[in-house]
Amino acid sequence: MAAYRSGEVPAEPVMAGRIDAAAYAAYRMPATAAATAMALRQMRLSLAGWAPNSLVDAGAGTGGAAWAAVAELPGLTSVTLLEQSAEAIKLGQAIFSTSTSSVLLDAAWLPWRLTGDGKPRPADMPAADLVTGAYVLGELMVAQQASLVDLAAASAPAVLLVEPGTPAGHRRILAARERLLAAGYLLAAPCPHQHRCPLDIDGDWCHFAARLHRSALHRQVKAADLAYEDEKFSYIAMIRPDLAVPELPSGRVVRRPQQRKGLVTLDLCAGDGSSRRVLVSKSKGEAYREARKAAWGDRWDPMAS
Repeated sequence: MAAYRSGEVPAEPVMAGRIDAAAYAAYRMPATAAATAMALRQMRLSLAGWAPNSLVDAGAGTGGAAWAAVAELPGLTSVTLLEQSAEAIKLGQAIFSTSTSSVLLDAAWLPWRLTGDGKPRPADMPAADLVTGAYVLGELMVAQQASLVDLAAASAPAVLLVEPGTPAGHRRILAARERLLAAGYLLAAPCPHQHRCPLDIDGDWCHFAARLHRSALHRQVKAADLAYEDEKFSYIAMIRPDLAVPELPSGRVVRRPQQRKGLVTLDLCAGDGSSRRVLVSKSKGEAYREARKAAWGDRWDPMAS
C-alpha cells in the first residue's frame, strides 16, 4: 500500500514470498477484482455485441482481474495468467480451484516477467481477444511500462489497464493512453472522446471508485469496522478500429455527484474533450431524474441539461 500511495516503483517484487502472496490476496485482491469489474462493465457499454473469447492477464498476481473478467464476460472460454511470482501463481491456482467456473478451473498460469530492458522472458505475450493489466504498471520501470503496453497492443485488439486512483497512477494511465493512441487504438472507456485528457493538469487527476463488500477476513486484515470500502482507481480501455466503433456517451461523471434539494451538480468529462460542471435542476424533468440516479464513473448523455 505504501508503494501504491507513493507512486514509486517497489525496490523488490511485491509478492516475493508465500506470506507476501497470502497478505496480498487477503488485503488487495478483492479491490483489484472490484475495480477491474467496474472498468469492464463500462467498456462493454461502449462496445455493443463485444464478446471476447480469450483473455491474457499480465502481472496477474493471485488472479483478481481474471476472476472479475470471467464474471463480467460470459463469452470467455480461455484465460491465461502471466505472473513472475511462483508463490502468487501457487496461491492463485489454489484460489481458482474453489471456483465453480470451468474457465477458471482450466486457466493457464505461466511464469513470465519483463527484464530490465523491457524485453519479456521466457516467452512473448500470447495472442488473445483481450489483454488486461491491473495494478501492474506501477511495479515497473518506465521503459518496462512502455514495453508492456506495446506487447499488449501486439497481442490483442482490446486492452484494459487499471492503476491506483492516485496522481501517479493517472500519469501512468495517461502514458499508456498516448502510446495506444499512437498505435492506432481508439478509446472505449472511460473517456467520451479521442482528444487530450482535460484532467492532465497539475493538481487534478481522473479516477473513479468501486464499492465492494468486505468479508470478515478482509475486515480483519485491514482492522476495519465498515462492511464495505471504496476502491479508488484509474483506468483506460482501448480497442483497434477493426474490432468495433465505440459508442461513446456525451459525457462521463468524473466526481461524486452532489445533491441538494431540487438540484444535482455533476462534474463531467465531455465529448468535445473539455471538462465542465453541470447543474441539473428539478425543472429539467427527465434529465434531473437521471442526474439523481447518476453515480461517479457513469456515462452521461443529457449534456443539453
